[in-house]
Amino acid sequence: MSEALYTRDILRLAVSIPHQSRLEKPDGTAEVRSRTCGSRVAADIMLSDDGTIGQLGIEVNACALGQASAAILAAEAIGKSADQVVMIRHQLAGFLDGAEDRPGDWPNMDHLMAAKEHKGRHPAILLPYDAILAAFESAATKNEAA
Repeated sequence: MSEALYTRDILRLAVSIPHQSRLEKPDGTAEVRSRTCGSRVAADIMLSDDGTIGQLGIEVNACALGQASAAILAAEAIGKSADQVVMIRHQLAGFLDGAEDRPGDWPNMDHLMAAKEHKGRHPAILLPYDAILAAFESAATKNEAA
């Protein structure tokens, strides 16, 4: 635990989350909360014709690490499929659990490396990914009902 947890880069990301407004009529929407730390992320998505995220709205109430993680995800989410979000979440979770060497290949993911030893922060870091995936699930359920 020799690395500083709240680095300048983490704090910079935490205050620069893109797409921070809810969508008016999303295809899928979800709100998830961490039982561990109380962090909350709400995500709205509009899907493109190919099933990828065309528009994103995200609302984050989390620690700086959760906010930084949300900023990384929101910056990369447009044009991504559910499978791509599952893959990057799997890589990030594997890194936090010690099974992976790196937190993922998206830009700025390396800024999350210092959080590996802080297990209490892991749920907040993964929460934005869980919210987006739950929004995909919501969109799929809505499509099935239509």
